[in-house]
Amino acid sequence: MIMISGIESQRMLETTAELRRNTTWKCGKIERRLVNYLQKQLKQSGCTKSSVKEMLQHFKTKEMQHYQFFEAMERLEKRGIIKLVFNPFSSTEDS
Repeated sequence: MIMISGIESQRMLETTAELRRNTTWKCGKIERRLVNYLQKQLKQSGCTKSSVKEMLQHFKTKEMQHYQFFEAMERLEKRGIIKLVFNPFSSTEDS
């Protein structure tokens, strides 16, 4: 179970990341790991999309690292390498 405080962080967990450009040029360490993960997903399943929650679980990030992880995703989106799509109905909680 991933516990993050803040509305922005909770919203980010319900987001899907989609690989748009296959490049890691001028990327930092975290950005490169994210792009490589999405590239690996593309090779294995043929899908360029992955949920942010799934990525956090894959990288086993600690709560203190979530901020760096989200910052890296926002930088990649700003550069047009990935696209973040918010899906409010992706929650797995039963109502």
